[in-house]
Amino acid sequence: MSFETVSVIGLGYIGLPTAAMFASRRKKVIGVDVNSHAVDTINRGEIHIVEPELDMVVHAAVTEGYLKATLTPEPADAFLIAVPTPFKANNSEIPEPDLCYIEAAAKSIAPVLKKGDLVILESTSPVGATEKMSGWLKESRTDLSFPQDDSVNPDINVAHCPERVLPGHVVRELVENDRVIGGMTPKCSERSIELYKTFVEGECVVTNARTAEMAKLTENSCRDVQIAFANELSIICDKLDIDVWELISLANRHPRINILQPGPGVGGHCIAVDPWFIVSETPEEAQLIHTARKVNDMKPEWVINKVKLAIADFLIANPEKTAKDVTIACYGLTFKPDIDDLRESPALSIAKRILKINKGKTIAVEPNIGKVITEGLVLLSIEEAKSEADLSVILVKHKEFYSIGFDKLYVVDTVGILKDKVS
Repeated sequence: MSFETVSVIGLGYIGLPTAAMFASRRKKVIGVDVNSHAVDTINRGEIHIVEPELDMVVHAAVTEGYLKATLTPEPADAFLIAVPTPFKANNSEIPEPDLCYIEAAAKSIAPVLKKGDLVILESTSPVGATEKMSGWLKESRTDLSFPQDDSVNPDINVAHCPERVLPGHVVRELVENDRVIGGMTPKCSERSIELYKTFVEGECVVTNARTAEMAKLTENSCRDVQIAFANELSIICDKLDIDVWELISLANRHPRINILQPGPGVGGHCIAVDPWFIVSETPEEAQLIHTARKVNDMKPEWVINKVKLAIADFLIANPEKTAKDVTIACYGLTFKPDIDDLRESPALSIAKRILKINKGKTIAVEPNIGKVITEGLVLLSIEEAKSEADLSVILVKHKEFYSIGFDKLYVVDTVGILKDKVS
């Protein structure tokens, strides 16, 4: 059975590019989102996020009639769910995953399901989430059979196929990267491959749903552990008066060593989040993963302490000024360079903390965002910030920041831009 109409539930940083890729292959695509602004923007042939090349693909798809966005699901042959998977609001040391958006998405598409449809969960999820989603679908549609009912030929096929793309390169990587296909049954995997091969040029590797879920969590947990090593190394080097950037460069000359670069923390809705899904399910076993999370989560506090010391040094060097006279510029607010994504951003978190501790004016420079992010934080251009700031805190390696002539005496460089410029 071919897939003539594809529905993508959730039109964010993954859902919209995925919908656009199917539409670019002349599939009829129905994108669904609860955000009316996003729906209206897409239906004008425009995009509401920053992602290179995506604007052209979406514009062409909408103009040619292959992509439309709606607020409510419509019948289709395949449904891809790409909604957030946040944590529940609690004060526990180990956050608990919140699957409410997946549940809501499942229940929203249930009324329009028909025999032969395929439902794929793309949202990064705790192990077992795909089975839960299939259960929610079954609760709503008792007239249809699902993989848990019929392991050979269910009416509805269900799979988990996590995305594996890098923000800023999503359009290319959706096509080129391999995909992990985790069907609840072999037939579910087979049909999922058929769907993704519409545009995926990478290999589609088959496993079961639980292993596919764990694969994505493992990839991001591995990165988190590697970043934690670099971040912890930067703290150690600071205490020992060693240049961590030089140290890592020297260590990486070893043919089997590749230490990552430290930063102000870890952000994004993957590396900063996914390891907790493993820790929450296996808290006694996931000791290393849990420790890495704690190291990376504490790095912003270390940066704040460095800022406090820099303020004190500035006031000692400028006795005619008081704390209320100090203007601090935060360079970068997104979680990684050259995108507009603020999800779990340590840079934004640090800027908000600086706003609270600084008795003077706090300004921000963020080339990828055109509006104030939080009340009290003034958003200025690079030129305006350079003329006003007494102290600069570099939080993100945006390409625009490399040409700035920072006064090294009053800079807290958390990402090594000054070292990059020298080398």
